Amino acid sequence: MRVTDYSPPIDPLDIVYLDHELLAVNKPSGLLSVPGRGPLLADCLITRIQADYPSALLVHRLDRDTSGVMVFALSAHAQRHLGLQFEKRQSQKTYVARVMGQVECDEGIIDLPIIVDWPNRPKQKICHDTGRSAVTQWQVINRDIKETRLKLKPQTGRSHQLRIHMMEFGHPILGDPFYGTPESQTVSRLMLHSHRLRLRHPDGGELIEFRAKIPF
Repeated sequence: MRVTDYSPPIDPLDIVYLDHELLAVNKPSGLLSVPGRGPLLADCLITRIQADYPSALLVHRLDRDTSGVMVFALSAHAQRHLGLQFEKRQSQKTYVARVMGQVECDEGIIDLPIIVDWPNRPKQKICHDTGRSAVTQWQVINRDIKETRLKLKPQTGRSHQLRIHMMEFGHPILGDPFYGTPESQTVSRLMLHSHRLRLRHPDGGELIEFRAKIPF
């Protein structure tokens, strides 16, 4: 992404959930989760959130072009608690994606290791020798003539995991500028949305689920 290409949406915060420890929001596509390098990339979700909630702390990220649920901690205790859940893979994430072509089977698992593609950062690549384990569970929601809607559940949290796994699967996510084909880039945005996030509340451990309405 060239700095001059960054033109984030200016919609107001879409708050999904708020209490004394947690803030969950629906991040729009096109907005960075955290600041990039330089003043032209300073506008981001956490900066906007901290303008209204100064105690908000980062727990995880979504790609700039991915929309959907992100949760922020409102205390150091909550940040540690949530951070451990993400680190130990105790949180459960469900994404919805529109991918190119008709996926034949109804469900499956993609297990392909991922490593950063250093000459082409921030792109990632599959590497069976040096890549880190990356596992994605997928399930068909419905099919159209030219595309398939999928439910994606990452079992690991590698950068660009869902995007590169779908590309290697032969069904790139529509609108993906990094891993798509010219035919798959005819839509206005990356068709990947973090629909549900389930985790345990840092105050008491109750299982809680956040949902963000699918915009496509």
